[in-house]
Amino acid sequence: MAAPAPQQEGFHDCRDAWARTLEDLAARDPRIVAVVNDSVGSSKLGGFQKTFPERLVNVGIAEQNMVGVGAGLANGGKIPFVSAASCFLSGRALEQIKADIAYARFNVKLVGQSSGVAYGELGPTHHSIEDFAWLRPLDAITVIAPADAWETEQAVRWAAAHDGPVYIRLSRMPVPDLTVKDRVFRPGKAEMVLAGSDLTLIACGTTVHLAAQAAATLRAEGISVRLLNMATLNPLDEEALAAAASQTGAIVTVEEAHIRGGLGGAVAEFTAGHHPVPVERLGFPGFVVTGSVNFLFEHYGITPHGIIAAARRALARKQ
Repeated sequence: MAAPAPQQEGFHDCRDAWARTLEDLAARDPRIVAVVNDSVGSSKLGGFQKTFPERLVNVGIAEQNMVGVGAGLANGGKIPFVSAASCFLSGRALEQIKADIAYARFNVKLVGQSSGVAYGELGPTHHSIEDFAWLRPLDAITVIAPADAWETEQAVRWAAAHDGPVYIRLSRMPVPDLTVKDRVFRPGKAEMVLAGSDLTLIACGTTVHLAAQAAATLRAEGISVRLLNMATLNPLDEEALAAAASQTGAIVTVEEAHIRGGLGGAVAEFTAGHHPVPVERLGFPGFVVTGSVNFLFEHYGITPHGIIAAARRALARKQ
């Protein structure tokens, strides 16, 4: 199985959860506004615009202005959710995110839509695989990549209540809900999906359910796999990483992003400096070929089979 297909039963588009939650929050708090770059449809904010027409600002295809408008609204006491395709939000407006949002620590919520390679055939100009690497160094911004619809709703609600800048990374690819007992969303803390002692799989966003499938196969073979949903990349849960390194001795990271500077890079940085263990990173090595989402996931090994192969490599390197 490669990337999730829209027709799969039991899969949900996290953008639906985002839009539904924002409308609910806006009905309760008049400070909440939305700012978009001619992306009402792709941001799924048609319902929001209809219900709160005076609280949606469409700046057109002008991402830098969009972020600046968001900063101004925050400075005026509003809680702006700035929503756009993540490739343009994090790329074209990076200077404004850095200076107007992160440096000023304004209360702006950035929502990167259709992240990773969700735009598939449109190619590298529309892929957003560098956003983690660009935004992680901006320590003022909490960076969250929800794994499913439930976590998306929780992240949006938390962001609205949090006083500070947040980047929420959403995909247009439907994903299944994770099966975790008594779930609690804790930003900055990894979610223990499965406990284990031989190997740790660490994933975020659209790849968590793929890692869960790989873990099930490995566990059936007698390998005790720990699976962490590292939804928050900034700040990183260093306590969970230290425990994974010391208790399991080998780590595989999986992400729909560039392996340098993203989740894999963050984990490698931490383990190299604090508890060196074998780390295998699955993701994209740089600009990727053009093709469908399914093809790209399969081509670059971001599949349960690819994760299992990486796990075997990590275990073979384990001392």
